[in-house]
Amino acid sequence: MDNTNAIISVKNLVKSYDDFTAVQGISFDVYKNEIFGLLGPNGAGKTTTLEIIETLREKTSGEITVDGFDVTREASKIKRIIGVQLQAAGYYPNLNLVELMELFSGLYGVDIKPMEMLAKVNLQDKAKAKYKALSGGQKQRFSIATTLINSPKIIFLDEPTTGLDPQARRNLWDLIIDIRNQGTTVVITTHYMDEAEQLCDRVAFVERGQIIALDTPDNLIDQLVSSGFERKKEVKKANLEDVFINLTGKEWREDN
Repeated sequence: MDNTNAIISVKNLVKSYDDFTAVQGISFDVYKNEIFGLLGPNGAGKTTTLEIIETLREKTSGEITVDGFDVTREASKIKRIIGVQLQAAGYYPNLNLVELMELFSGLYGVDIKPMEMLAKVNLQDKAKAKYKALSGGQKQRFSIATTLINSPKIIFLDEPTTGLDPQARRNLWDLIIDIRNQGTTVVITTHYMDEAEQLCDRVAFVERGQIIALDTPDNLIDQLVSSGFERKKEVKKANLEDVFINLTGKEWREDN
């Protein structure tokens, strides 16, 4: 990973709404080809920050560049090189997956092979299934497939595994790592700290509109331990989720 090469640069970002400041002078870089996590409680300013980077919301002040393009002056150029995970409400429930892929590729103005896109997220067997008939994990994989339609340099995933069972969650982790290994930079928000620890090269913790920590998960954990922190419970070499996966297998599941 080339740590000298920031693909996203955020400097002194401020976003105010009347008398409330949601983002208070945030600065950070995201490096090319890393998985970067934006973590923090609800209302901390994570989503606002991402929406400004994605050109979906206007900033009050500060500077943001995405692959060298200015977020205010060159928003249309940024839109061409990013993929943003749409919320489920954005889909037509009665269209099948191939029809939806064709619809989205038309919106993006790109020519794709729907079956190839579905194969990237292991949904080729569901090509003729209607969106509403998919399981939770399949819906999430499909939504990630839609972020890849325009062969983006960066994709943004907002809590991609919320509500999924352990198999679907682990499989989505594998998919996200796979996407990064193909050369795409991934920016993710999650409330699951084990997920961030497993996936992210670096994480930023946001609290009340400010970044309160930014480092690799390993370094942040080591800093906490060196300060004298100890878990009350003995740390084992596996956790209960590992037991679940080991007992029930790791293959893709359908919801019954």
